[in-house]
Amino acid sequence: MMTEKHPWFDFYPEGVAHKIDPDQYSSMLEIFEEVFHRYPDNPAFENMGKQYTYGQLDIMSQQFANYLSNVVGMKKGDRIAIQMPNLLQYPVVMFGALRAGLIVVNTNPLYTPREMQHQFNDSGATAIIILANFAGNLEKILPETRINTVIITDLGDMLGGFKKVLVNFVVRHIKKMVPAYKLPGHVKFLHTLKQGAAYAYTKPDMVITDVAFLQYTGGTTGVSKGATLTHRNLIANLLQSRQWFVGLKEGHEIIITALPLYHIFALTVNCFLMFSVGARNILITNPRDMPGFVKELKKHKFSVITGVNTLFNGLLHQPDFMKIDFSPLRYTLGGGMAVQRAVAEKWKEVTGKTLAEGYGLSETSPVLSCNPLDTGGRIGTIGVPFPSTEMKIMDENGKEVPIGEPGEICARGPQVMPGYWLRPNETEEAFFGEWFRTGDIGVQDNEGYFTIVDRKKDMILVSGFNVYPNEIEDVLAHHDKILEAAAIGVPDEKSTEAVKVFVVKKDGTLTEEEVIAYCRENLTNYKIPKYVEFIDELPKTNVGKILRRELREA
Repeated sequence: MMTEKHPWFDFYPEGVAHKIDPDQYSSMLEIFEEVFHRYPDNPAFENMGKQYTYGQLDIMSQQFANYLSNVVGMKKGDRIAIQMPNLLQYPVVMFGALRAGLIVVNTNPLYTPREMQHQFNDSGATAIIILANFAGNLEKILPETRINTVIITDLGDMLGGFKKVLVNFVVRHIKKMVPAYKLPGHVKFLHTLKQGAAYAYTKPDMVITDVAFLQYTGGTTGVSKGATLTHRNLIANLLQSRQWFVGLKEGHEIIITALPLYHIFALTVNCFLMFSVGARNILITNPRDMPGFVKELKKHKFSVITGVNTLFNGLLHQPDFMKIDFSPLRYTLGGGMAVQRAVAEKWKEVTGKTLAEGYGLSETSPVLSCNPLDTGGRIGTIGVPFPSTEMKIMDENGKEVPIGEPGEICARGPQVMPGYWLRPNETEEAFFGEWFRTGDIGVQDNEGYFTIVDRKKDMILVSGFNVYPNEIEDVLAHHDKILEAAAIGVPDEKSTEAVKVFVVKKDGTLTEEEVIAYCRENLTNYKIPKYVEFIDELPKTNVGKILRRELREA
């Protein structure tokens, strides 16, 4: 692998290596110890004005690991679920669980009881740490799971004098929070640190192929499955990202983390990558409160920010966002969903900096490709493959298609998962030999740049023609009166399917006729929506990815 000269190498930024060596570390734990030793006094994580250093994180994560190993009796390979938004507790418990040799099961706090039960039973988790405000749902399904250790954390556990401010703020703004919980035998998070402090930390014997995370797929197209991510997978993507962010200044970066750390994009890029260079990580608990988010941004001379298209779009529609000093900003990275051209262009206009789009999946730890961060590469593409990564466009039989023709994006590299947790059939279906099938339709040009056309399952078939929702949505995003839009296919007697768009207005005067007329100006006839429905808000995952499946099922 990687012995041939690939065309995309010509577009690598200066100083970026073609290959990385993921086997230079024995596990993620070795990286943790290296960083803790190098930056003990640097601020590591900050939330709502409270921060702690790398040295403090080292001590607290050891204490939590000690509690899990010595008090609870958990062994290497046991699964622990973490269910909380971006709070200072999250890095402590996540690093602590890994330092105990456990497998972390990241869980969306806004999951329904049904979704929680599926994930906990599928993973075989026997312990959970959960934010108290979400424990009401856990109470409903706990007897139906194998979980026997419940650790409860409160919003202000790590905040001291800031506790009242944060509790009032978050409870006011995070949706679906139920403050009451009645879980017998639960343990308070701060108590675990006190108990763990009575023991000396013993590092478990780890090998690079040990599983670190069960990262469940978002379920946007079906049943959620656990992507089995090994320490080697994560080390590989960390080192690949480190190459791509070639200009990172060790010990001096400030990154804004608005995406939740339980999301694989934020976990690898915002947490592990930035941790490895001693960065200061600003955790945003509730970025959906846009005015509050912008107010927080004004407090920091941040140099890196990541997000999804909807997040950037939302910021650009906040008047106070224009007043931020963007001079320290050097890197803006978008992923998780397609970055629309209108959003990328507006970001450049407002901030003076490029918004580079990357691409990946939970199954690939996650990054497979990215545009050059300095120039932004080519708007509308997902850039070129990462170091030690190969990508191809294949047909349904696993045969590579000619350059410029659409097909399924397939990839191989050290960041690709070995398979789905306890699902050998689904694992086999997800690969053409050693090539992982992403489920995304894309094209490659003759210079090695890749472009996503759409999710295979989201493709609309109109009279035998393939229509890709991303294209329609990208066109509508340029309309002055449209805030957001989503396109789906609906049954149609004449054309098999017809295009329907759901539109969130920016201007209340917008009419259905205006939407159709605008599409006629910019799209081929068979791509023009037959139906337009105005709605107040598009259904999205907690990280802002539009759930077309819910629109289809509505």
